[in-house]
Amino acid sequence: MPITEGFIEVTGGKVWYQKHDNSTNNAPVLILHGGPGSSHWSLQGLKELADVRPVILYDQLGCGKSDRPEDTSLWNIDRFVEEVKQLKDGLGLEEFHILGHSWGTTLAAAYYLKNPEGVQSIVFSSPCLSAPLWAKDQAENIEKLPHQVQSIIKECELNGETESDEYKEAIKVFNNHFVCRLPESERPAFLKEGVNYKNPEIYNIMWGSSEFHVAGNLKSFDCTPDLHKIQVPTLYTCGRFDEATPESTVYFSQLTPNSKYHIFEKSAHMPYIEEPAEYLKIMRSFLSQEQVTITGD
Repeated sequence: MPITEGFIEVTGGKVWYQKHDNSTNNAPVLILHGGPGSSHWSLQGLKELADVRPVILYDQLGCGKSDRPEDTSLWNIDRFVEEVKQLKDGLGLEEFHILGHSWGTTLAAAYYLKNPEGVQSIVFSSPCLSAPLWAKDQAENIEKLPHQVQSIIKECELNGETESDEYKEAIKVFNNHFVCRLPESERPAFLKEGVNYKNPEIYNIMWGSSEFHVAGNLKSFDCTPDLHKIQVPTLYTCGRFDEATPESTVYFSQLTPNSKYHIFEKSAHMPYIEEPAEYLKIMRSFLSQEQVTITGD
């Protein structure tokens, strides 16, 4: 399939994009990656969806292949919403679909609630639509870990020792439970390479130094009171063991008219890595509006 890539000027610099085109007139799906401050790198497998409709991958400003400006005032959700609008306009998209993952769902919701024009459908993959609810869910997830690991996480965060080796090992245990359950030997090489494309500064400013306690400028973000305003077909997905918990994912779906949900039974936070064939099957079905069974049908 034809691939085009380039840069679009946005507030603060230029962002890199890559379009996988299936040479049809179908409206494309725009992929909003996680983070904040991550990149498209771990989501590159979603280019396979181009057999349904064109796929646009892009790196948000400050990470990946995009510019990395030093102006820290750029790292706020309003500017990122503006960035999506500028990208959409720069690419000449009149109609498009959105697939956001993790923080990308935060951005997807904020974008649609401000700029619904042209959006044909939304996928909220492992959604984070309420920072307070996310923090509550992580507190409960930590309690599912071995007691020694729980103690290390709590004590290191209380004492400001989050850079210690002990804390990092405890976080690995958490991640192996709730982020990616594949053994290290089975994880794709590009997943490890993605670390090189991240920008931790953006994450720290917007979220904070800890996955579990939101201390950045997203601390009060909560769009659940506005989910009823989403008027396009919507799909919520998560893994059975996801840090974006099934309970919260179903809750968000219940607040959204014309929505469905699907739970990937063998996955945590990265079903597109942990169950790639099943993930692509569900996404293809939704994006093509085929009638296949989704959990929330």
